[in-house]
Formats: sequence, structure tokens, C-alpha cells
Amino acid sequence: MASYPGSAKLFDSHSYVLVTAARDEALFIEETIRSVVGQTVRPLKWVIVSDGSTDGTDDIVRNHAAAHPWIQLVRMPDRAMRHFAGKALAFKAGVDALADVPYAAIGNIDADISFDRHYFAYLLRKLAANPALGVVGTRFTDATLDYDYRFVNIDHVSGPCQLFRRACFEDIGGYVPSALGGVDHIAVVTARMKGWQTRTFLGQVFVHNRAMGSQDRSILAARFRTGAKDYALGGHPLWQICRTVYQMRQKPYFSGATMLMAGYITARVLRIRRPVTPEVVQFHRHEQMQRLKKFVASAAAQAANTLTSVLVPRPAGHR
Repeated sequence: MASYPGSAKLFDSHSYVLVTAARDEALFIEETIRSVVGQTVRPLKWVIVSDGSTDGTDDIVRNHAAAHPWIQLVRMPDRAMRHFAGKALAFKAGVDALADVPYAAIGNIDADISFDRHYFAYLLRKLAANPALGVVGTRFTDATLDYDYRFVNIDHVSGPCQLFRRACFEDIGGYVPSALGGVDHIAVVTARMKGWQTRTFLGQVFVHNRAMGSQDRSILAARFRTGAKDYALGGHPLWQICRTVYQMRQKPYFSGATMLMAGYITARVLRIRRPVTPEVVQFHRHEQMQRLKKFVASAAAQAANTLTSVLVPRPAGHR
């Protein structure tokens, strides 16, 4: 049985903080700020880290911070390229700015999402109810993705909005920089490896206002990068084949699936450096194979039931 640091203490379901890493988000961040300001349970503090923004993002944040002192802008040094390692580094700068705040939970929210006024109250209740929960989130909608939550792993918590119990976040060492992305994925896998539970709850939803993974690249290029990221994070080859087949249900159907597999194969051939330890890779692959076995067993059982209903004659007089 895992031990959960701090679980014996009363969890304060009102003491949470937020950190947002933002780079050139002037088109979307206003809606995100409105969503947070409108919460029935507001954060003790929200640090928005501008990661070299040049489009007016900083001015928008400053205007709102003037009206809401619990919002703080932190400016990172300029950098030429957008990459996901920058998100992890910016988030760390935000965490550093919270050193004197006595919070029980810390949330990562992207600067291009929105949600209703009860969103964080909902998530905080989930953490308060179960001391084993380390990371929580909800389902989301996106212009280019249509997740069927009958098949999506609800133990994963999507990166645009993750709320961590503080003890869990400190236990995993925060976000690990990864130039290909997947810092959110590394965090939840590592949390489970260390004995924490992670969960996506379906009773709330956030809206991702920008097409997932489309910053500075086309949808097909984003699919290629996702495939490369899958390899970098240790994804099993058999799992990747199944994921590619599943991708054919999503637009752009065949071309999107092809680019997903091409990214994985290219990264495998090049043997790109993985940002995770061998232990995380092994744990991740074990989880994937367990899920695949359950899916195959369930599909086989359904097929057997269907075949039985067709072949076995009904009793006389049965309608």
C-alpha cells in the first residue's frame, strides 16, 4: 500500500494556486483570465509566466493584475523558438514565485482554455475526498479532437489543465523539460509509478480554444511530432500500431494516422534522446500492455456473446 505524504493532514479545499506558462497568447488568454476570475473558489495566487511573449500578452495580464492583486506576471528571458521544454522551465519559475504561499494544491493551466465558474471547486472536492489522488483533471473539447471516453484512459490527465496535490507534485519533482512535449504525460506516469492515483473526471469539461498541438505548425506536422513524442516517452511499438489504427477515426483520417506512425518510426530510427528514465519507460510500457490486454479480452467477450446470440436458437414461443 502506497504512503501518501501529507494525507493525514486535513486537506484545505480552498488553498490552491495556479501557474500558467504563456507565449504569445494574446488571442486566447483574455478568455482564460475571465474563467479564473469568475471561479466560485478563487486561487490564493495565480502566477502567469510570460515566456518571451511579443504580441501583447504581457499587457493583457498587467491590466487584469491591476484589478486582481492575486494575479502576478513573471517575465522570462526572450528565446527564439517555441518548444515544450520552455513550458517546464517557465512553470518552474512560476512555482519559485509561490515559495511563500501555503497552498495545498497547485494547478497548471494553459493560456488558451476556458471553463465554467464551478470548475476548480469541482476538482478540489475530488482531491479532498480521496487522499490517494495526486493529479486530477477533466474531459475537454477541442476543434480537431473528438475523444470517445469509453476508450480513452481516464487515468491520464490532459496537459492543458492538471491539478496536483502539492505532496504529489513535490514527490515527482515537478515537470521534466522535454523539447518534444509530453511534460504533462511524464508527470502523470511518474505519479502513478510512485503510487499516486491520477484521474480524469467526466462531470466537468474545459474548452481548448486552440487546435491541440497546432502552435506554429500544421495539423499534419503536429501529428508527426506527436508520433516522435510517443517514441521519446517510451511508447511500446505494438501500442503505437494500435494508436495509429485508432487515429484513422479522427480527421485528417489516413494522412493524420500516417504522419503519426511516421513520426514514431523516424524517432526510433534516429534514436532520439528520451527525457525519461528507463524505469519510467518500463512502467509506461507495462501500463500500455495491460490496457491492451483488457481491451482485447473485452472485445473477444463481446464477439463471443454476439456469436452465441446468432448461433443458439431461441426457445419455442420466445419473442
